[in-house]
Amino acid sequence: MKALSLFSGGLDSALAVKIIQNQGIEVEGVYVNIGFEANKEKIKDLQKLADNLGIKLTVIDAVNEYIEKILFTPQYGYGKNMNPCIDCHAFFIKKALEYMDKAGAKFIISGEVVGQRPMSQRLPALNAVNKLANANGLVLRPLSAKLLPPTIPELKGWVDREKLYAIRGRDRKMQLQLAKEFNLEGFESPSGGCLLTDINFAKRLKDYHETLPLTPNEIDLLKVGRHFNVEGVKIIISRNKDENPYFKEYKGEVFEIMRTNGFPGPLGAISKNADKNVKQIAADMMVSYTKFDEGEIIIADEIYKGKKRDKKEWAKYLV
Repeated sequence: MKALSLFSGGLDSALAVKIIQNQGIEVEGVYVNIGFEANKEKIKDLQKLADNLGIKLTVIDAVNEYIEKILFTPQYGYGKNMNPCIDCHAFFIKKALEYMDKAGAKFIISGEVVGQRPMSQRLPALNAVNKLANANGLVLRPLSAKLLPPTIPELKGWVDREKLYAIRGRDRKMQLQLAKEFNLEGFESPSGGCLLTDINFAKRLKDYHETLPLTPNEIDLLKVGRHFNVEGVKIIISRNKDENPYFKEYKGEVFEIMRTNGFPGPLGAISKNADKNVKQIAADMMVSYTKFDEGEIIIADEIYKGKKRDKKEWAKYLV
């Protein structure tokens, strides 16, 4: 018998794996990548935890599909920012269901806890997730199973319901106690790493979406830099040398990359619909974030002579 685990790298998903493993069931971890993870080392960290648990890890790349079907048109709306949590959880389950036959698995487990998160883990929300995903009783939540209707794995006797739990709410004492019992280490903190819940990232994404199409190529640029909107034109300027690789590695069609010509400074990006007037503003911005009073800025193989101006001038354009 085999189950797929929606594997987030957090304590709850690790506990769900251990609980089901302890019933003699093989578990494979599934991480659905939608592109908005804050942790740059996410896959490496997931693999380390999967190794500690003795499970295979499968990463499903679903960034394009998530952008096209979920991100801007969620059926159940957003949380406080741009986080469509109910639709998102249902999407993860759908992708796991699609993979289930190939993996040779019979059901799916999740580390969700009733009442732990205000939007996606209330009882009505969990019911909505099941309905939206067409889960048909195949999703078992071991940490809160005794608070929920029996699932197919329980009804068919694949899993012993009496060995599952009835955890609810945001208090994590029970989970931490179980972690000690199971000798679990290496899991992520419960603070969450989804950028869609971050107020500043959400502002950038909303502003971006008003004028430009989003593809997976642009997501990394939205994660870094200073962001400006000049007459509907998006301008991004790196804040330090650690951010420059995001600009160097950009492969999309939405932005032109900006760089200094013959002197040290930041890299930048400007949307391709910019006219020469806005490009000149962008050149002045670029020079303003260097130690120099003036210098040449290359934008789409054109050279603009930028002059340093008081950075306060750019405040009105900040996103």
